[in-house]
Amino acid sequence: MSASAVALRGEAQEVALAEAQAVLAMARDDDYRGRLASLLAAAGEGEVAGEDAETLQELLEVGLQSGRLRALYGPGGERAALATYRRLPNGAALTDSAREVSEALAALAGEELRSIKLDALGPGSFSLSIAAGAAEITVRLDRQGVRLHSVGV
Repeated sequence: MSASAVALRGEAQEVALAEAQAVLAMARDDDYRGRLASLLAAAGEGEVAGEDAETLQELLEVGLQSGRLRALYGPGGERAALATYRRLPNGAALTDSAREVSEALAALAGEELRSIKLDALGPGSFSLSIAAGAAEITVRLDRQGVRLHSVGV
């Protein structure tokens, strides 16, 4: 397995194959159908990389956001898909971003909370500001995930 390849086993492989087959049955664009067929072959072998990983990532993002994966494959299928997604580039970036925010927020632990404010910035976009002790941290939450916006002391 190459360094950037993602292994698919058990329920994760079953969900990937089923979703790719379902979308392939509805897809009309020949190029996209070719990408899905390539994903099916790679997932059937138990490993995705490159464009196949990108295609799987797209399928999992839509399926997880819409609730389709949970509805069709139950909580176990959703967990397996989420675990796979976290190993793909976008999922890994979201995990890293959440870890960075958690580390920054941990600096506020034990400090007296001075204020906390949540602002709606737009559809699906929020800003959370927390002031504790001498520090203030602002976090953005939107469709791109969660990330530090500012840190002040």
